[in-house]
Amino acid sequence: MHSKHYQEIKSKIDKNKIYSMDEAIDFIKTNHPAKFDESIEVHLKLGINASKTEQNIKGLVVLPHGGIKQKRIAAFVGPNKVKEAQEAGAAIVGGDDLIQKIKETNKCDFDIAVAEPEIMKSLAGIAKILGPKGLMPSPKVETVSTDIKKTITELSKGKVAFKNDTGGNVHLGAAKVSWEPTKIKENIKAFIDAVKKTKPSGLKGNFIKHIIVSSTMGPGLKIQI
Repeated sequence: MHSKHYQEIKSKIDKNKIYSMDEAIDFIKTNHPAKFDESIEVHLKLGINASKTEQNIKGLVVLPHGGIKQKRIAAFVGPNKVKEAQEAGAAIVGGDDLIQKIKETNKCDFDIAVAEPEIMKSLAGIAKILGPKGLMPSPKVETVSTDIKKTITELSKGKVAFKNDTGGNVHLGAAKVSWEPTKIKENIKAFIDAVKKTKPSGLKGNFIKHIIVSSTMGPGLKIQI
């Protein structure tokens, strides 16, 4: 059950209206249920069949104004890249020693992992730990790289990966309610544009069916595609 305040906010939304992005951002900044600084979330309903592997989408977006939180990055590298990874901002750095620690503890105290190509064979030993958590480095999302410094720097500045869920939806926390409207809009637009570029070849019909934006605790507004 939603709170009375939530219901009051929801009653202000015209269910039959497609809002402009500016209108939706203004509404959310004026009407959000929580007292803390909520995230502004973007939800895209895609016209894909998520049960078909060839229609699943995965991609990257560099948010122009950074992400909503600082991510802890783990770098799996050889001895000659340890210092470079640390200076670039990786919170956890290691090679076989780090892999062995994760294997023994079954714990991953990080949000995203990057790796040099040479260490991927060794990572296979903890794939069953990293994989289900969405932490396995992959060339498809550019987290396997020979340029570890560049990869870590970009991720630290707001480069985030996205992929569809089993329902054919893609979600992202794109900004904070307290941010300036222009920054919120530019982050949302960057995300939508990045998703558009991942449209599977041969897909018929509309790729993006509708877009909903909301605060973390608030009701959603449908915006123009």
